Parts: sequence; structure tokens; C-alpha cells
Amino acid sequence: MTAIDPDSLAALPRSAGVYIFRGEGTLPIYIGKSVDIRARVMSHLRAPEEAEMIAQTRRIDFIGTAGEIGALLLEARLIKAQMPLFNVRLRRLRSLCAIRLDGDMQTGLTPAMIDSKDHDLATTPGLYGLFASRHAAQRRLRELADQHRLCLALLGLEKTARRGCFGLQIKQCLGACAGLEDRAVHDQRLFSALLDSQVQTWPFAGAVDLVETQGDWVQRHRVSHWRYVGTWCSRTGPQAVADQPEAFDLDSYKILVKPIMLGSACIEPVPT
Repeated sequence: MTAIDPDSLAALPRSAGVYIFRGEGTLPIYIGKSVDIRARVMSHLRAPEEAEMIAQTRRIDFIGTAGEIGALLLEARLIKAQMPLFNVRLRRLRSLCAIRLDGDMQTGLTPAMIDSKDHDLATTPGLYGLFASRHAAQRRLRELADQHRLCLALLGLEKTARRGCFGLQIKQCLGACAGLEDRAVHDQRLFSALLDSQVQTWPFAGAVDLVETQGDWVQRHRVSHWRYVGTWCSRTGPQAVADQPEAFDLDSYKILVKPIMLGSACIEPVPT
């Protein structure tokens, strides 16, 4: 028998937005998003693995949005600001790390770790992967080395001797470190392995608005260099983001990169 306020359940719409599970205290215990708030909340209530969260829930509020992008951006911002107990995703990261390939195909490519504290990841070209730490980036390089028989020594992950790296001794490395494989062939495998994780640089000169509509309802989500700045809503007016991130934000990037780069979102430049 649920203790959730029935009126709050009855008010849930069949449209896009963010829903907020609230318990006895003032802070939310869970925040989610959906293009159909009512259907998604009802699926939570039926999930046995979420029984603990449901038992603590007393009311479910919602904030409607004109589209899915607005719901995603709002969810990410609210979770970072309020840190609900049962949300394990979308927590704010202090910094990010990416991989850059230094050198060229003639002299050899060497992975370098680039930190968001020292570089603007939105405008730095030639970056691959986005990681929570240098250790996570190195772990990914090791995974790629196993998958593509790359040399850990040439990746800067271990030392090598005159006879080559340890991977060569166990026949994991193809021998670029000892001259048994052409270095350019090795580096082409490395480049190809990283290509799918390339970080897209911000493709505009300045800020843009992503426009979503639902009937006569219009929301304009302002974005600059993959940073979510705020939303102007035809129903409520400006909705500024008080905790605007100062650095590259991974979650905003993941939400925005596909609709922006594929051109599937309605985008309008912001006049300067």
C-alpha cells in the first residue's frame, strides 16, 4: 500500500518534463525525466527493485517542458544542484580528462592526457574520450591495446627494453616498439580505435538557442560551448541557471552533441 499523495499522482501529465519524488524532508529523493511523465512514474511504482525508494516517497511533483531536450537539460541541472539520494547518474564532476594524440604519422603518435582544468575541452581540437580521471583514460587505453594489439610502451603506459615491451614477449604487441611492425601501421590502428570517441568542438562562433515547441508553447534553451546557460519559456519567462558550470560539462555535452551535430534540433544563433 503506497503512502504517496494520490492527488499528486492524478496530476501527472502524459507529456514531456521532469518528475520529482519527495519524501518527508524538503529535498527530493529522486529526479527523473521522460517524454511521458505519467507512464514513466507508473513504471517506477511497479518496479520491485525500486521498492525502497517508493516506500520513502510521499509526493511526486513535476515540471513540464516543451520537448525532450529541455527535460534532459533540466534533469541534469536539478540533480547536480540537489543531489537526490537515489540518483547515481548525472552527478557533477570536478574535472574531466581527455586523450590527445601528439606528434604525427611520420614521427609517431603519442597519447597525452588533457585536463579540463588546463584546457577548454569545447574548443580544443583533436581530443578523444571524456573521462572522470586520468586513471580512467589510461584504463581505456589499456582496453584498446588489448582489443587492437597496440603497444603499451608506445602508448606511454609501460617502459620498454631493447628487445621491446613485455607485450611483445607474450605476443600481445605486434612489435612496433622493436621495429618488427611499421610504426605508422601501429599508429593508424590507434587512431582508428579512438576515432569513434572523438570530442566534437563547439561548431558555432558563440551561443545558440535550441528551440522546442509544443503547440503555442515555446522554450528556447541557450547553450554556449556545450554549456547550458538557461531557458526562456513563453509561459514563465526566463529561467536562469544559477549554478551555471564554469567548465565543460559532460552531461550537457552528451545531451546536446547529437541533435546539434546531426542538425536534428531547431537551432538559432544568438545575436551578438
